[in-house]
Amino acid sequence: MKKQLCLIMALALFCGSTAYALPQMGEIKAKSAALYDSNGQMLYEMNASEPLQPASVTKIMTMLLAMEALERGEVSLDTMITGSAHAESMGGTQIWLKQGEQLTLDEMLKAIAIGSANDCAVAVAEHLAGTEEAFVERMNERAKELGCKSTTFVNANGLDADSQKTLTSARDLAIISAELLKHPQIITYTSTWMDTVRNGEFSLANTNKMLKTYDGMIGLKTGYISEAGYCISAAATRDDMTFIATVMGAETKDDRTNAVKTLLDYGFTNYTAYTPDLTEAIKPISVELGKKQSVNIKAKQTQPVIIPKESNGNITIEIERQELLNAPVKEGQLIGTATVRDGTRTLMQIELEAAENVEKLSFSDIYIEFMRFALMKNN
Repeated sequence: MKKQLCLIMALALFCGSTAYALPQMGEIKAKSAALYDSNGQMLYEMNASEPLQPASVTKIMTMLLAMEALERGEVSLDTMITGSAHAESMGGTQIWLKQGEQLTLDEMLKAIAIGSANDCAVAVAEHLAGTEEAFVERMNERAKELGCKSTTFVNANGLDADSQKTLTSARDLAIISAELLKHPQIITYTSTWMDTVRNGEFSLANTNKMLKTYDGMIGLKTGYISEAGYCISAAATRDDMTFIATVMGAETKDDRTNAVKTLLDYGFTNYTAYTPDLTEAIKPISVELGKKQSVNIKAKQTQPVIIPKESNGNITIEIERQELLNAPVKEGQLIGTATVRDGTRTLMQIELEAAENVEKLSFSDIYIEFMRFALMKNN
């Protein structure tokens, strides 16, 4: 008979029942801002749900869809992307792509991530979806899938026309950025200070100047148009933690830079990476009528969770898993979960699964075992 085992482990490192009051965030001169970790955990928000224009920060979604197409094998970094008349017509920041000119996806991603090239963003969109309009539909669909509630894309680059405006929020940009960071290859581009395309003939300089001034900065994308103000989605990594700071509607570059620094400093100062102890969760489970008497268990994901350094809340791990399994057991079979909580707040939920196959005993196996048991008993 299958049973459920529920075990709650209170960690001795954290005690008490009163939640720790984190220090106040410093001054942020912008219309909205958010601080998230790379797993999508919200750490701070200021007016974060208001729909605002993101300018070129729009390109984080363009890059996300490109990386997902790359992962699915629909394109490779060597795939040639051809410039269209529409792509050539883009204004603003660009590499002056000509109709019929071909560059690899690798060079296009360099131009988009490093140089914020509007023409290349459109060229990639057209290659992946046939038209920019079709690509924008995918952008909006993906945003909904990610749970973005304040986002409407109208183009692939954020260079808005008078009649149409891209709208999103600091919260939604943080969510999209966290998804983009699930593709570590993108950091190769977003963290590059300078590079070239066209066999070294055209130089690129990263629009994110904090790559040179902020310890651990890895990207992701800046943006500016007069209506939007200065915007950014900035990511930085230190001490096994990656934080995402999104800022929208800053009046000056300095205001944007100072807001990012304030947000990221707050994260690195007040939080730490905690890896849950899953020793109890992954103990072998007995198997009934199996060719092995037990099956090994593994955690599907074990990345650290971000918690306050001085938390007075009880960090607990609640383990729910089956106590006995019936053969056959398949590798990857879900057998339970481990939920990490800070008080009543769920920090992460980890799936527990069988680490191997265990075949069911056949009739002949059972007969042999019965005979061996009978002979041993007679002796």
